[in-house]
Amino acid sequence: MRHTGLFSAFVAGALALSACAPGNDETVERAFQDVNVIDESNLNDVMLTVADPNEAVVHFQRTLTASPDRVDLQRGLAISLVRAKRYSEAVPAWKRVLTLENSTNEDQLGLADALIRVNDWKGAEDTLNKIPPTLETFQRYRLEAMVADANEDWKRADSFYEIATGLTTRPAKVMNNWGYSKLARGDYAAAERLFGDALRQDPSLFTAKNNLVLARGAQRNYVLPVIPMDQREQAELLHTLALTAVKQGDVKKGESLLREAVATHPQYFEAAAKALDALENG
Repeated sequence: MRHTGLFSAFVAGALALSACAPGNDETVERAFQDVNVIDESNLNDVMLTVADPNEAVVHFQRTLTASPDRVDLQRGLAISLVRAKRYSEAVPAWKRVLTLENSTNEDQLGLADALIRVNDWKGAEDTLNKIPPTLETFQRYRLEAMVADANEDWKRADSFYEIATGLTTRPAKVMNNWGYSKLARGDYAAAERLFGDALRQDPSLFTAKNNLVLARGAQRNYVLPVIPMDQREQAELLHTLALTAVKQGDVKKGESLLREAVATHPQYFEAAAKALDALENG
């Protein structure tokens, strides 16, 4: 409502001025153009933050039909496609952004991120190599760490993860990625510490909870950690722990954990029940 009132006041003022100014038709037209630019900018911001991602995609596609060379609109489309998890479409969208005047190094990061999401690790690495080393941002080091991981360059990966965690006030997801890297290398104790650190930063991050259980299970520690969890999460974590135990040959322990998972879940836990049935029947 406040925006509507401001809009009305602005237009009324513009019309009043036009009555006593020379070339008043041109003045009014410019006034309306200014209002339209402000309104469009606000709408684009809304589309990039709170709007449904697929609605945002439609908005930017429609707006681009009139202004295909506007880098801000092409960037908005690329960002919206990533938010909508339409990654294969996001890659060419980011490439179009980079062909336009006033594209930035941050747009190169957007392309690298999209390429990682479609598992084009070589493409992501080549894109990152085009960015000057003077760009030292959280996003840059997060992506560099992931590419180093994919190349099994553990020393570089650890260095980049460490730098990235220091460049953000919300490092939980980076710590979770770093922990998963340690888990993949077989450094289970270090992985467990990093997942714990991630949960201290964000106690709601379920992927870190699940990964923490995997790290403990890999060390044959089949006791759930003392972390915040609801009943459903507890059942799912018991299920993960059970499968880890079975994979390591601790079948009886796995059966026991599966029974506990089935009993704990607030509803019928089909995955755990099927796994338990398979173990009990040979």
